[in-house]
Amino acid sequence: MLQVTDLTEGSGSSMGNKTAKIKAFEPATVFIGTILAVLSAIVCMQILGKVGVSANTSILGAIFAMLVSRIPTASMKGFRNLERQNYIQTISSGAGFAASNCGLTAVAILFVLGETKAILPMALGCLFGTAASIFVVGKLYDSSIFPAEESWAPGIATAEVLEAGDEGGSKAKRIIEGIVVGAVGSHFKIPVAAIGITFITSIASITALGIALIIRGYCGQVTGFDLGGTYIPQGFMIGAGAIALIQSIISIVKSSRKNHEETEKNHNYTVTDEQARKTILMSFGIHVVGAVLVGVLTGVLTDMSVGKIILWIIWTAFASVASMMLVGMAAMYSGWFPAFAITTIFLTLGILMGFPPVAVAVLTGYISSVGPCFADMGYDLKTGWIIRGKGEDREHEVYGRKQQVYIEIYGAVIGIIIVMLFANVTLGQGLIPASSTTFATTCQAVANPELIKTLLIFAIPGAIVQLVGGKHMIGVLFATGLVINSPIYGIGVLVTVVARLIFKKKIDEFMNCRDAGLIAGDGLYSFFASLIKMFV
Repeated sequence: MLQVTDLTEGSGSSMGNKTAKIKAFEPATVFIGTILAVLSAIVCMQILGKVGVSANTSILGAIFAMLVSRIPTASMKGFRNLERQNYIQTISSGAGFAASNCGLTAVAILFVLGETKAILPMALGCLFGTAASIFVVGKLYDSSIFPAEESWAPGIATAEVLEAGDEGGSKAKRIIEGIVVGAVGSHFKIPVAAIGITFITSIASITALGIALIIRGYCGQVTGFDLGGTYIPQGFMIGAGAIALIQSIISIVKSSRKNHEETEKNHNYTVTDEQARKTILMSFGIHVVGAVLVGVLTGVLTDMSVGKIILWIIWTAFASVASMMLVGMAAMYSGWFPAFAITTIFLTLGILMGFPPVAVAVLTGYISSVGPCFADMGYDLKTGWIIRGKGEDREHEVYGRKQQVYIEIYGAVIGIIIVMLFANVTLGQGLIPASSTTFATTCQAVANPELIKTLLIFAIPGAIVQLVGGKHMIGVLFATGLVINSPIYGIGVLVTVVARLIFKKKIDEFMNCRDAGLIAGDGLYSFFASLIKMFV
């Protein structure tokens, strides 16, 4: 019988978690985690293909882990430890995101274009890119550019759900109240997840997103001008994204040793600026290898001149690193990861560089595989950071973080393998993600002077907003809102922001844990509602 060695006393209290070093690859954890990862990958592929949305597998994994810990057998006793529950939800989340948001999204682009022979090679390239992104975020997490102390809102929500299940009492009561309200609100199309996230995350960042969502959603109705039918949002994102990348580079390059030591002393980062610089440079080298690998496997390199091949490889690698950074920072500050919006920008620029449609499609597929899992890993690491005592035990935090990275890579590998096995069947049934269809259509677009002019003109205000907004990714998040047509989400965000500003501490105290419950309730309802739709 598989049994977990219980290294801590009690149910996994914070005191026990500070001293214990628990391996992610204990036999029972791997056994249960593998089953859940396979199921998560299959279901998430089906949901994304048929319903068009991705599931919150972190919350589902957390609840499943809590249920396992309550099984009255000696072999399951060890799962009362919160860190093991964190490993279970990490592998579940990694597999679900890798299969749907990374793997299926990428291969479906080629399917739409009729390049079915390139599906398996593309999946192998996605496997490399996804694993690389998870590895990189593990090396950058808790640095000055990706601090563990920042919001990472879904990660906070998952941690609060796990802790409430462990502690019970008033915290569990508030979580349950939030889940009930979240599920009911989601049924009536109320943006409860947006409300919950807004109570947890940076007001400045989420406000920028909310304003832009409303502008995009109602621009046509108010003015008759269809903003979504233009390349204005993409131009805005190019300018904001370029400035955001420059700001990130300056923030880690500019600091002197003296300033670095002072920063380390004040914030107690476990990753230094020097280590972060080396990781970013290393990630570029990794993605050069990934670009060559996916280019050779899919055969797109044979259709271009030597000069174009070199440019394609360099651009794919650069875009992958930039996508990870931008998606990661947006996810950190707002709880929203704009992978679709950011990938669209690099896709558009690839068209302007004159790459053939299939080469642009492969480039797009590879880039789209690196951002989502970077954000998802950041959320899961935030959950682990909270459970392990918020970095008080430095050695334990670093060890636990590495274990999470290993188990999420394992989950991602499972997710991509599921894509390899079932992609043709899933896509053959017409279960094609809407984002993949959009990507495929855009890849076939032809660069023209009017397109270039629009992108350059609107890159200027995007750059200005990002400069004025500082480090909180206001420009990037505003551009994200312009790309996405979801005005109801924007309304939920801004109403909540106003409530927080008016009632301040009182409403924040009232929503403590209930905000996480709203996110969990919305995620659970959306998952099961989507699951039901698959069979209707």
